[in-house]
Amino acid sequence: MSATIGGKDGDVRVRLRVRPSARKDAILGVRGDRLRVDITAPPVDGKANKAIVRLLAKQLGIHRDAVVVTAGQSSRDKTVSIAVTLAQAEALLP
Repeated sequence: MSATIGGKDGDVRVRLRVRPSARKDAILGVRGDRLRVDITAPPVDGKANKAIVRLLAKQLGIHRDAVVVTAGQSSRDKTVSIAVTLAQAEALLP
């Protein structure tokens, strides 16, 4: 388990560094202690947060309800809670 991904099975916490208004939605890898994520959505009216939830859920093959932004709603540094096992969450790491 890395500093980026923590928690326990069923409640995995992932620390993100998000770049909104990017050219494409992409998970870029770990920089420091955060998973870098580019999102095409702008950082207004929660659009970037919704895009993050969609991207992570799609990448993990789970329903969007299983992904929740728990900290940093208006910041580039965010923490998301994902209802998966730790092993499943490791699939986010390139």
